[in-house]
Amino acid sequence: MLGNRRSRDGKPPFAVPTPGRPSFPGMRWRRRVRSELEKRTGWEVRRRIEEIPLPLEKARPPVDPEHDRLVRAPVFLMSSVRSGSTLLRLILNSHPRVLAPHELHLRRIGVELKSPPARQAIEAFGHRRTDVEHLLWDRLLHRELTRSGKDVLVEKTPSNVFAWWRLRQCWPDARFFFLIRHPLSIALSWHEADPERRPMDEAVPHTLRFMEAVEHCRTKLPGPTYRYEDLVAEPEAVTRDLCAYLGVEWSPLMLEYGARDHGPIEKGIGDWRAKVATGRVQPGRPLPDVEDVPEPLQPIAESWGYL
Repeated sequence: MLGNRRSRDGKPPFAVPTPGRPSFPGMRWRRRVRSELEKRTGWEVRRRIEEIPLPLEKARPPVDPEHDRLVRAPVFLMSSVRSGSTLLRLILNSHPRVLAPHELHLRRIGVELKSPPARQAIEAFGHRRTDVEHLLWDRLLHRELTRSGKDVLVEKTPSNVFAWWRLRQCWPDARFFFLIRHPLSIALSWHEADPERRPMDEAVPHTLRFMEAVEHCRTKLPGPTYRYEDLVAEPEAVTRDLCAYLGVEWSPLMLEYGARDHGPIEKGIGDWRAKVATGRVQPGRPLPDVEDVPEPLQPIAESWGYL
């Protein structure tokens, strides 16, 4: 029988299971431990696979624009955190032709090529890793846009201000516009969202980093700038002007954004506080007094015309 065959030295030519005896006892107890750990903790144990370092590469525009992009000209709202971008995205998303989804954090959505053959396969198509990431980003936007039945897409993740060049490489025809707010109001709003974990001595430098990035984007990218204070004071006038820039007719539905479903409104992908959840544009806070503006915020406040 096959199980009794022996080589010339008397040893089996390959391992043959013996009834009642496990062939690989070490593997069996490992499976049991992994299974028990998963049942009790919900954690799964896997063998660590060493990452193969990828060469640094510079992102580039689409090599074949006709086939590489499904969404040719997305629009990006560039703003700091706590500048009213969630409010504006809800207003825009209420327009019959405009899709303004929750924050997508595109720059944090990446592609890994985990082996030399994987990299070889991608390069054989003439792609780089960043090209494949761009294809993924574009397909994600295209899926949501086509499912919505709309034809203009506006994306508003605040951290896009740190990746404006990458967005421009992915979509050379992308359009941009900017939303600014009084710098101290931004810092106070970020602090008030979680006062214990976000003290003001941290709120100022944290938000200033975003504000300075917005200002840098304004020097590099074309597009109109709107003020949050004007948006909440005269929402119809501001949205009419913005609609003209987007190439769509103005709709009164935009001012009653609470009447529509806009998907999840929660921390991590937009403003989650009660004010924006009211469904209507609310008055903004009074502008801070000049003498209350901290020294680190004064230059950007002056650049934005608040001082």
